[in-house]
Amino acid sequence: MHNKTFVAAAVGLGLVALSACGSTQGQDKADSKTVTLVSHDSWAVSKSVLADFEKRSGYKVRVLKDGDAGQAVNKAILTKDNPQGDVLFGVDNTLLSRALDNGLFQPYTAKGLDKVGARYQLDGKHRVTPVDYGDICVNYDKAYFSKHHLAPPQSYADLAKPAYKNLLVTENAATASPGLGFLLGSAARFGDNGWPDYWKKLKANGVKVVDGWEQAYYQEFSGSSEGKKAGGDRPLVVSYASSPPAEVIYAKKRPATAPTGVATGTCFRQIEFAGLLSNAKNPKGAKAFLDFLVSKEFQEDMPLNMYVYPVVAGAGVPADFTKYGPPARHPETMAPEKIAADRDQWVKTWTSLVLK
Repeated sequence: MHNKTFVAAAVGLGLVALSACGSTQGQDKADSKTVTLVSHDSWAVSKSVLADFEKRSGYKVRVLKDGDAGQAVNKAILTKDNPQGDVLFGVDNTLLSRALDNGLFQPYTAKGLDKVGARYQLDGKHRVTPVDYGDICVNYDKAYFSKHHLAPPQSYADLAKPAYKNLLVTENAATASPGLGFLLGSAARFGDNGWPDYWKKLKANGVKVVDGWEQAYYQEFSGSSEGKKAGGDRPLVVSYASSPPAEVIYAKKRPATAPTGVATGTCFRQIEFAGLLSNAKNPKGAKAFLDFLVSKEFQEDMPLNMYVYPVVAGAGVPADFTKYGPPARHPETMAPEKIAADRDQWVKTWTSLVLK
């Protein structure tokens, strides 16, 4: 997901160096009073909210950001015997089985988990704690479609029509979580046998694939403020249902309406989790931090920081967020068992169909 400053929710190919931030920036080794959080690049929390946790718990929080969610999970698996941190945040339902099958987490039932909806609790052993949800959806540039007197697409099928030729940019499903979510959404929509033909049609219709969300949204998409500056010429982009409010809230001159819209028939529901890493050096602190993630204070702080919805019942969401970025009413979903069984082969097939 993208954070308060609308930074990347996905990055390109390859591993990048870990960057430290937070109250103990530059500290090389964790101790009993330090909780180290490993996350994708979009982790964000208000300073006052984090400071409140540190004051109440007695722990300092160190944050290591490691690129896209898929990248962070893969690196965590490779280093699980000597993990970089105590808690991993950002593994989502598209990657959950990979993390669990590799023994990445140890069980912990967070305090407050009873207030989290059952539909978000995908692991009965509580090896991960649900933190937020959102929808991966195609966004469109309203000005482009108005200028060309063309109705924006509203479904997966629409995107393959000649009217939208050479207009869509998406992320690599093998490296970026939005791209993978879009692939899984199409598989849920068209079925095991139908999705490859759908992607053949998209390729014939000029879909452009880039490494990650930042490149797609900031450089290729004509509807974002940064995309306009970069000369982006694609008026359709795989992003999030929560992207339009960021274009309003953080505009230099606030527009009356969002300049971008959401093709509501192209959405896939994403749920993000955090977990206590196996072999964590500070499991006690990690448990306190997981409790914090499902606290009402943190849950209500998330929407305007990471542009996601809370999973805790009764947690409020800002009016601007719900006005410009409501969750999809009927998103595509997929059972975790199905994702676990087919994801890797689907990505291989997708790669051979679309990138070669």
